[in-house]
Amino acid sequence: MLKEVKVGIFMVVSLVLLYIGFNYLKGIDFFSSTKKYYAVYSNVDKLMPSNQVYINGYAVGRVSKIQFQQQKNYVVVEMEISSDIALGDSTVALLNGDILGTKFIQLDVGNISNPLKPKDTVRSDVARGIADFLTEPVADLQTTLRKLNKILDNLGSNSEQLDEIFNDFKATPKLLNRTLGNASSKIDSLTYSISSVTANVNRTLDKLQPSLANFKTFSDSLKSVEINKTLTKAQQALTKLNETLTRMGKGDNTMSKLMTEDTLYVNLNKLLLSFDSLSKHLNENPKHFTAPLGKSRKKIQRDIEKQKKEQNK
Repeated sequence: MLKEVKVGIFMVVSLVLLYIGFNYLKGIDFFSSTKKYYAVYSNVDKLMPSNQVYINGYAVGRVSKIQFQQQKNYVVVEMEISSDIALGDSTVALLNGDILGTKFIQLDVGNISNPLKPKDTVRSDVARGIADFLTEPVADLQTTLRKLNKILDNLGSNSEQLDEIFNDFKATPKLLNRTLGNASSKIDSLTYSISSVTANVNRTLDKLQPSLANFKTFSDSLKSVEINKTLTKAQQALTKLNETLTRMGKGDNTMSKLMTEDTLYVNLNKLLLSFDSLSKHLNENPKHFTAPLGKSRKKIQRDIEKQKKEQNK
């Protein structure tokens, strides 16, 4: 029993969802509030329920029902419009269609001086189309036919020019084919020339390869010659340096004596000591050097002894 109840509830819910989805696809929204208005037409031109209602190209509702009043020979269209859209007595419901034949109603709201209430009737009109052009007065139609005849006469008078144009069009493919043929032959000759030039270049490169190999060998030889010269010069310099060091070590020349004997060192020390005593004597007895003719050696000796005696006292 419980399973049957569950199955029944599931079927009911499924049917409700199917109904809501089907109507939603038709443009019916159960979750938004709408207001109903009516429009009367003599011919709805295949308008169907669920067709859209637009204001300035924006969908604000749909056609919910269409009824034909046979006694008065007109059609009543019921429209469901969003509740936040206000309509007035100057609003016009224009029946229109697109290029694919889909019909819709275009609302021209206008000035809302007297707002309409829900279920009021909106002024209606039909967009001008080809049917209106065909139902124009006969005089206008005759004028249009005259203009059409004049256009056809002009085309007839210009038929020779049109024939020439078409003949030129016929000759154009031949000229194009001839041009393509010439271009093809020139392209073939150019391709052959490029191929021959490439072959010549390849042959020239093949001939140059031995020369390039010889040039590489010659360059390597030059490098080896320069390196050999440098090594030879370095070896000669080392040989001369060794000979010089050997002579200096033998002791039979001035440089070796300077390096091995201390005579020069001793003489230099004596010379420095003599310069030192001279400088002391000059500092202690400048009169010995600054007198007009100087002093004799005896006088200098007496002065030195006198200074010693004074120091001993």
